[in-house]
Formats: sequence, structure tokens, C-alpha cells
Amino acid sequence: MRPVDTTVPPEVSNDTRLIGRSWAVDPTVFAEYKCVRFTAPHDMYITGFEAAATVGTHHTLLTIASEQSGTTGPDGEYDCTASEMGLVMLYASSVGTQPLAMPDGVGLEVKAGQQLHLQIHLSNAGDDPLSGETAIYVKTQDEPPQQLAEMVLAGKFDFTIPAMAAPYDVTGGCVADRDYSIFAVWPHMHELAVHQTLEAIRGGTPEMLLDQRFVFGEQDYYTKSPEVPVHVGDELRVTCTYVNTTGQPVTWGDSQADEMCFTGMYRYPVLGQGVFHCTDNPG
Repeated sequence: MRPVDTTVPPEVSNDTRLIGRSWAVDPTVFAEYKCVRFTAPHDMYITGFEAAATVGTHHTLLTIASEQSGTTGPDGEYDCTASEMGLVMLYASSVGTQPLAMPDGVGLEVKAGQQLHLQIHLSNAGDDPLSGETAIYVKTQDEPPQQLAEMVLAGKFDFTIPAMAAPYDVTGGCVADRDYSIFAVWPHMHELAVHQTLEAIRGGTPEMLLDQRFVFGEQDYYTKSPEVPVHVGDELRVTCTYVNTTGQPVTWGDSQADEMCFTGMYRYPVLGQGVFHCTDNPG
């Protein structure tokens, strides 16, 4: 797990600290959630992200708060749950996620008055308490970029991994009903995961967008240059591979002891279909 300077990470020393908070977690706690809200004082266009996350941070989710998702409230820190996240995602990170830069001419829009919501999933497998700070740093520009982008998740919620030492595949995804271009992907699974692929299947012919060995401590973004066009009717298929030696079946869940099967995808233009629309639970 990569420890990071919680004041100003060296990779983004010239960047802006957008949102963050301090936290503490007791020993042998695998799923505790801390959140913070912040109302944007002016329009901004984000062209780069980095999470400054001390040991104990399992993942971060930066979204736009909304009444529909139940995430609005006073600005500031509060204790929350795994389900508390907005339906418009700006950024996600986990263990080992490196800084992400948008392609030239591409950025994410945050409007003045929108409330940002940062969810931090904490996990402490040790015998001593942990404390620290987790924050999101950004690069911004004042003028709108040529293309406004968004982040969505492709994958699956409803699955069970049987107790077996052989590799076991879980597949998810969707069929595109709009045209768009993908410029970065981010595999996110937990500790039983060993591999993930993302394919765009066009007329029965697959194009591999991601074919990556998965290591829990190295959850990085993979950029696509040139961007990959996706057209109406193309199938996006995520395949997550696990080896379950726990002796017990393992299902989807928020805890580090459970599993997930998602690929985060940055794409443009903004379609506003919701962060989970390319899964088996699009609502």
C-alpha cells in the first residue's frame, strides 16, 4: 500500500486541494465510511485528479450530491454508509491509484452551487488504531474544454464466487444505446481478484480495451490513446476473474472481505445516464 503525504502530495504540489477530511478507524474494522460535503463556489473544469490517501483508505468516491440519491446536507464532515454516494460520479480511487490526467481538450464540469460529496471507505486489518487524512487534489482550467466528460461504472452486482482454488469468471456490462468515446478505464475488485478484461464487441467481433492482471495494491487507471469509439449496439463486456481459497462462497459486497466487479470508464460526451447504467442494476 503506497503511503502518501497527507498535506500536499509531491505529484500534485501545484494543484488544488478540492475536498477531503481527517478520520480514525479502530483495529480489525474492514468497512467503515466517512464522508464530507463541499459546495463549489464557482464554475470549474477539472482536467486532472489525484487522491492523497494515507494507509487505511480502501477507496474514495467523489460524486455530485443530490436529493434523489439522499446525499445532500450541510457542508462538512459526517459518518456515512456504503450506499451514500451521488449518481453523478467525478472520480474514484483505491489502493495504488496514480494521478490521472485528462486528454487535451477534455475535462469534467462542476457548476457553481453544486455540492461535491466525497465518500471514504476505511479498512484496518491491524491490531492498532489508524488515523489520517484523505483528500482529492485536482488540476482545473477556467474555460470550458472542447469535450465535457463523465465517469460511469460497467460490471455486475449480483454474483457469488464458489469456494474453489481454480479461476472463476464473473461477467457483466451492457449494450450501448448511445455513441461515445472512452479515454480511460479503471478496474476495481478486491483481494480474491486476479485478472480483469473489458471488451467492446461489435457485430460479434471483440476488441480488447483492457486485459490486465489484477493486484489489489495497484489499482491504477489505464488511458486509451487514441480514444476508443463505442457505437449504438456495441456490447461492453467486463470479465472479472477470481481465485477463492477462503473455504466459503463470497458474494458482492462493500467490505474488503467481499468482492466487486467493476470497470470505471471515463468517456465523452456527457450522456447523464447514471453511474451504474452499464451494470445489472442500472438504477
